[in-house]
This record gives sequence, C-alpha cells and structure tokens, in this order.
Amino acid sequence: MNAVTKQNKSGKIPDTEKDRKTETQSDTGGKNPLMKFLKTTDPTMSFIRDILCVVCIVGLIVLGLYGVCGTWPAVVAVESESMVPNMNVGDLVIVVAPDRFGNIVTSEEGAVIGYGKYNENPDRQGNKVYGDVIVYKPNGRGNLHPIIHRAISWHEADASKPSDISGYITKGDNNNVYDQMAGLTNVGMIQPVKKEWVVGKAFFSIPYVGYAPLHIVEFAIILIVIMVIHELYIRNRDENRRKNLSNDTKNNQKSNKGKKGSKKD
Repeated sequence: MNAVTKQNKSGKIPDTEKDRKTETQSDTGGKNPLMKFLKTTDPTMSFIRDILCVVCIVGLIVLGLYGVCGTWPAVVAVESESMVPNMNVGDLVIVVAPDRFGNIVTSEEGAVIGYGKYNENPDRQGNKVYGDVIVYKPNGRGNLHPIIHRAISWHEADASKPSDISGYITKGDNNNVYDQMAGLTNVGMIQPVKKEWVVGKAFFSIPYVGYAPLHIVEFAIILIVIMVIHELYIRNRDENRRKNLSNDTKNNQKSNKGKKGSKKD
C-alpha cells in the first residue's frame, strides 16, 4: 500500500502529537502575538486583519496624495452639471494646492496670456473660457461640499463698503450668472472667494471614476460582500487542507502498523 504522507518543515513526518503541536505553533506564529495575528485562521481575527489591511492601504494612499498635491481633499467628484461640457458629473478631479505649479490664473488674466484649463468648449453663453478652475469652500464653510468653478477675476474690496471683501469672482461654465450673484440654502449670498477659502485648483480629471465617491455607501456594501465571500473561501480552503492532513496522518499510521505486523510475521 502506497500511503500519502505530509512532511513538516524539517522534512519529517509528524507522526506524534508533540510533532503536530510544534508544527501548528510554527505555522501560526508560535508565541509571537503579531505573527500569530497575521497567520491566524480564526474567522473573526481574519476579518479584523482584512479590515486593518484595507485601512492601512487607504491611509498610505491618502498620505501619498497629500504629499504630491499639497492640499486636502486632493480628489473631488463633480456632482452637478454646472461645468458641463468641460467637466461632467462623475468626473474625479485631482486637486493641487493653489500655489502648486504656479499661482491661480483668473479668466481675465488667462485671456491675455492665452492660458486656460478645461477650456476645450465654450461656456453657456458661447464665450471662450480661460484661466484656472478652482475648488473652494463657499463663504469659508467647511461643513458644506466644496464648489468647483472657474476663477473669473479678482475683486478688490471697496473700502467705503464695510461688508465688502476681497476675493475671487467665480462662475460655472454652464451657469448664467456668477456665483456671487446667487445664493445657497442656509448660506445666503455667496461672497467673493478669499484666498484662504480656496482648497486648490483642478489639475486633471478622470471620467466616470468619480461615481464611486458619489455612491460611497453602495460601494462600501459591495466591498464588504466581496470581503465576506473571500473570507468564506479562505475558511473553506483551510478546512479542506486540515481534513486532507488528518486523512494523510491516519493513512500513514495505518501503513506503519501494517509494516510492523508484517515484520512480526
């Protein structure tokens, strides 16, 4: 009878309980808590390990983006049609600090030097657009979604008007009026954008990818389902391996008993 045997790392067959315990401790990291956590097959601990792995990966991506872009958020998703057709809903926009790769250029300045970002198409009024597209916090309110519109000009405050402030005049390419001529719910009239309210300027965009953060709940559910399926697969695979090991050990023991019986005869 040809018995299939399972060898341990030393090349020996774990035919004793002590050998099997030693091999199990080696495979699960022994007494080292970190290695034991990394190698454990316990379902709950494995799930926690996967979650921590995802968090670490996301953290590294965040640090990398901040280091390259110099601002946060370094990515924003276009949520409305106010910049159509130069920017569309679902575009994921990479944002860099206002002074990264040069200072902000307004539309008035861009028209003079022939510079413009996201200006392949004219605006709603049919005019050629110039200058940078900026991301800013409306009236400096950090609890609101930032707005991504074109910087049209720089407004210098009128000293005779105490309520007047200096800042950028902005407008969406697909809008009829400047942002400062419109208002937002619970905010009121949008004021000229102070420099400290500017998150950054649009550097480049990726179409459709922005739908992920716009539907973060749905994507989170999908990710969790994938992780659960993966965990069930790993558990099933490990269980089959343990069964195969147990069967191999039993076959090996039977084979050894048979050989001893033959020698006595």
